Amino acid sequence: MKLMVKAPAKINLSLDVLHKRTDGYHEVKMVMTTIDLADRIELSEREDGRIVIYSHNRFVPDDQRNLAYQAAQLLKKRCKVDKGVNILIDKQIPVAAGLAGGSSDAAATLRGLNQLWDLGLSLDMLAELGAEIGSDVSFCVYGGTALATGRGEVIEHIEAPPNCWVILAKPEIGVSTADVYRNLKVQNVSHPNVEGMIEAIEAGNYREMCKFVGNVLEEVTLKMHPEVLLIKEQMKRFGADAVLMSGSGPTVFGLVQHDSRMHRIYNGLRGFCDKVYAVRLIGERITLE
Repeated sequence: MKLMVKAPAKINLSLDVLHKRTDGYHEVKMVMTTIDLADRIELSEREDGRIVIYSHNRFVPDDQRNLAYQAAQLLKKRCKVDKGVNILIDKQIPVAAGLAGGSSDAAATLRGLNQLWDLGLSLDMLAELGAEIGSDVSFCVYGGTALATGRGEVIEHIEAPPNCWVILAKPEIGVSTADVYRNLKVQNVSHPNVEGMIEAIEAGNYREMCKFVGNVLEEVTLKMHPEVLLIKEQMKRFGADAVLMSGSGPTVFGLVQHDSRMHRIYNGLRGFCDKVYAVRLIGERITLE
């Protein structure tokens, strides 16, 4: 039996870091939403109990470093499953981009294996397991739009944002999330208005939503990688309504409502970097099959 599962990317509409916790993680407060850019995960059972990862992307690890591998391993252990699985990852989300591609692959693997192995776990149970794998995995299990707190694993669902285009541009660099957090001086940052963002989304007010975008990690990454700043400036110049770096970067996204402006920004950015995408917000929560 084979099963296909979509693993959508996310963007951070608002990302605040409050303080460093005693467990070494940072306390965060962020609004995340899913977008229509997704990896595709194909799962098929193995009788020998092994977990085998396949991908044509050379940057995707095929061992225990892979979060989808970790997800399958965790489910096998907790639910005492003897069977193994082949996990084919058709990678569409750029790697190390601040779009939670690896976390979404893990979340899709949890949801898919729950069905393939007939485990009967709820989304809440899967999200709880996901938190053991990585901070963004819990959100990715649910998808949709949410306020994430704690280290990112405490999820409170909110309304889907007003529909619009999202133009993504990723330069040919990778960013270490650990390095970004290491260089973050929480006491010196300008904190975004997360509550303002939530109110704007729930009111369906696109203009207010654009006004409240913010990311405390942006300043750190821009200093480390000036090419990210160049993309941000170009996106603004081409007419995006709001421009922000997602997560720890380096992907920059712009929001726009009109098709004609979307095409102008998309075409203009193609001259600055190879990985440019124009997608829609999804914003709606995932349901179990």
